[in-house]
Parts: sequence; C-alpha cells; structure tokens
Amino acid sequence: MKIHEYQAKKIMADYGVPVPRGGVATTPAEARKVASELKGKVVVKAQVHAGGRGKAGGIKTASSPEEAEKLAAQLLGTRLVTHQTSPEGVPVRKVLVEEAMPIKRELYLGIVIDTAAGAPVMMASEAGGMDIEQVAATTPEKILKAYVDPIVGFQQYEARSLAFALNLDGDLMRTATALMTGLNRAFKEKDCSLAEINPLVVTTDGRLLALDAKLNFDDNALFRHPEIVALRDTEQEDPIEVEASKHEISYIKLNGTVGCMVNGAGLAMATMDIIKQVGAEPANFLDVGGGASAEQIASAFKILVSDPKVDTVLVNVFGGILRCDIAARGILDAVKEIEVKVPIVVRMRGTNMEEGMKMLRESGLGVIVVNDLRQAANKVKELTKGKR
Repeated sequence: MKIHEYQAKKIMADYGVPVPRGGVATTPAEARKVASELKGKVVVKAQVHAGGRGKAGGIKTASSPEEAEKLAAQLLGTRLVTHQTSPEGVPVRKVLVEEAMPIKRELYLGIVIDTAAGAPVMMASEAGGMDIEQVAATTPEKILKAYVDPIVGFQQYEARSLAFALNLDGDLMRTATALMTGLNRAFKEKDCSLAEINPLVVTTDGRLLALDAKLNFDDNALFRHPEIVALRDTEQEDPIEVEASKHEISYIKLNGTVGCMVNGAGLAMATMDIIKQVGAEPANFLDVGGGASAEQIASAFKILVSDPKVDTVLVNVFGGILRCDIAARGILDAVKEIEVKVPIVVRMRGTNMEEGMKMLRESGLGVIVVNDLRQAANKVKELTKGKR
C-alpha cells in the first residue's frame, strides 16, 4: 500500500526525521492561506502516488501567496501523467504547499528489504535527486549499503559510517545519525516495504531535511495498522485492482491483452511466462488463491473481463483445495451472469478435473477446454493474433 508524500512526511516527522514546514490544500484558497502562513517563496507539489512529478509539471515554485493560489488552481482537478503512471495519469486532489529550501547538496537515503540477504538494507548515496534505479545500473559504486541485523538492529556506528561516507561531519553527522535511526524505527514499527527520502538535502544554512518522502507498506501487515489503512487513497489506484481487493483477490494490471486467472502465485507467474514465450502478452496477474470458493472464482472472472484491453481469457487451474469442478462452476456462473464477448480458454489439472472439464464442455457457452498449458498458450496466441 502507498500513501501520499505529505502523509509520509507526517509519519517520518513523528520519528524525528526533519522535514520542511508546510501544509496540504484541497482548494486554491487553502493553498494561498498556507503560503501566507509560511511567508516567502513556497513550493506547490501535486500529491499523487507516482514519481517523476517534477519533470511532468507537478512541482512548481511560487514567490507569493497569490502565485501559490494560481499554481494550485492549475494542478487541482487535473490528471498528472508521469513515467510511472498510465497514459491516463492519476488525479490531483491535493497539493502540498511547503517552504522553498536553499539547497546546497542533494543526497539519497532509503530502506528496502533485500530478499536475498533476508534483511532490511539501508542505502545512501550522494547522487540524490536522481532515479536511484538509474544510479544503481550505471554507477553502482555510488550506492552505499548497511544491512540491518534482525537481532541486534541498526547500530549507531553504521549510521555514522554512512554519514561519513556521504561527507557529512560535525552537527550534520549527528543530525544524519539521528535521522537514519528514526527512519529505521519507522520502517520496522510501521511494517514498511519501502522508506525513501529523495532528495535528502543539505541547505545553505546547514540543515539536513527530507525534501521528499515515500513510504510503502506490507499489505500482509496492515491488519496491525488501522491508522495506516485509514490513509489509503483509492482514487490513486486502478479501479479494477480496488475492486479485486474487496474480494481478497490478488490482481495487478499489466499492459497486455490476455486475461489470466490462476490459483496460486507461482502457477500464475509460470502462466504469464509461457504466454510471453509464445509471443502474446498477459493483461494481468490474477491469483484467486488455493482455497477460493465458486463465488470468489465468479467475482475474479468478472473483474478479469471488465478490463477493456482483454481480448482473450486464459484460465489455468490446478485442483487441490480448490477443486476443478468448483472452479468450473464459478466460471460458468460468471459467464451466465455477464455478457462475455471474448474467447475463453481453460486448462485444468488435479482434483475433480474430469468433472470440471465436462461441465465446461457441456455448458454450451463456447468455453475452449484444453489438456495442457503449452496447448493453452498456443491457442491463446492463435486467438489473440486473430483478433489483431
């Protein structure tokens, strides 16, 4: 789960991370009021769940409250398109108005989970303000790392070592050490999957501030954090993904045209791989889970075909806890309830396989039943190519 910059800054500030003064506004008049209170030059920042706002025109500088009001009016109610959004962009409902900072240096600081090491890793770099992925790809030596031991935690000497490597000394080193410690506490206590400050700036008057902030949270831990769940902004998410979450279905929209419905994450990944191998493109990742009911299968199928880009459907079921006949019943219930205008290819193996396949073949609904995954993928490719 993602939250907005202003929300992330509030959480970080609660853990001792210094942030610029500012306030959020939902109307141009509110933006003018915040700018008046801050006195001086301000920055008006579109609040969206996407990076690349500056290059897309989502971050603007104002020299007066009147100009802040004008800039907020230009942003609010629009859709911002960045390199991280769909071509349709995401809606701008709020802007963050905060004091403009005199910047001397831009740094990077972030924490993620290193799955290979099985531990969080704090990363720092003097190449702040840039896409950290680009830095990692072209100049990996610029990224400094400190792994957080799950037993002893993040140590002060590790923070000092990172600060020293960032060429921070004196008061700035002490501030950086406290900042890193606070960021690590927030990451752990809030069950984050990402905590990022980019850029972390050194101002001309000698302060260290989180100029931007990003926090992502582990969905599986949200039951422990109702206060985080309350920050969710579903307008920033794909409507289909929001609907899927209501039914406890794992769904991620992709750019292809082959709609996939599978039970089990590993099988779903394998299904997507073989679709790409035959030259087609998956439209989504959809895992109904190993123990889905016929009702969940029906809901998942409706969600799947609601994507207008889907021109062919591939259902791949391995019957275990979810029996093949239950999966077949769910598919048929959905097809009978809604008008499905795209071909449906189904491959089933496992418990009650023959019964499920018989139900589909004798339904009269035109479902194409195949015996193996390679055959299913080739059939999907044939149907998709025919559509094009």
